[in-house]
Order: sequence, then structure tokens, then C-alpha cells
Amino acid sequence: MAVDLELIEKLRERAHVSYEEAKAALEKFDGDIVEALIYLEQKNKTRKHPKDAKAFSGCMAKAKKLLKTCNETHLVISKHDDKVLDLSLTIIILVTVIIPPLTIIALLAALLTGHKIRMERPGSDAMKINQTLDDISTAVANMGSQMAEAIKKE
Repeated sequence: MAVDLELIEKLRERAHVSYEEAKAALEKFDGDIVEALIYLEQKNKTRKHPKDAKAFSGCMAKAKKLLKTCNETHLVISKHDDKVLDLSLTIIILVTVIIPPLTIIALLAALLTGHKIRMERPGSDAMKINQTLDDISTAVANMGSQMAEAIKKE
């Protein structure tokens, strides 16, 4: 049976095979596109659509870039310009996911004892989050001073 070009094109679009493979499969099944597609799948002749592979590789590239950024960014806890703790953001995220109370307690303890918390990344001195962290540190320090004064008055 002669197979027309339109059927071959449809099979090529769905199975991502060559013209030759599409034509042979359609001739084998007398132009039945479903049977030809099943046959090609059983013979492992179908290929992934190139757009699917590009989308996956693009997603992987973004994930790698994010991981690299997290590895380069560090959470630094210091007191009087002496670094007490310097860990990559990747480790901080993992600890926070695995043991959230530990992270919360550690950060609160650092704030209550007058430590300074900062985020650092090579080549980036002014990270916006550092201003917020400084404001939080100042607020906690002021609150501690007010509590100490209130206790002294009583």
C-alpha cells in the first residue's frame, strides 16, 4: 500500500522518527497510524522530542546556578568583628530543613547575646538583606537594654 506524505508527517511528529522509519511502519500496518506508533514504541525507535530535552537541560542549568549561588553565599555570625560562625547558605538550608528548631534557637541566641548576623558573597558587599538583619539586631539589642533597665528599677 502506498502511504501518503500527510500520514508520514503525522507519525514523524508523534514518534520523532525519520521519514524512512515512519513510511516503513505505516506500510507494514496498511496506513494505520496507531498500530504503526505502537510498533515503533515496542521497537524502541521513538525518540524524545528535542524541546523536552532542551527544557530539561535548561531546568538543570538553573538548578546548578542556584546551587552555585547558595554555595558561594555565606551566613556569617560575628561579635566585635571576630567571626564566630561562617557557613554556606546550602548548609544553613539543609540544617533548617532537617532540624528547624536548632536553627531558630541558634539565631535567637546569637541575637540575644549581641552577635551580628550577615550574609556575604564574593564580589557583593552591599546585600539588601544585611540592612534588614542589622535592623533586627539593633531592635533586639534595644529590647534587651529596656528589659535590663526595667529589671533594675524593680
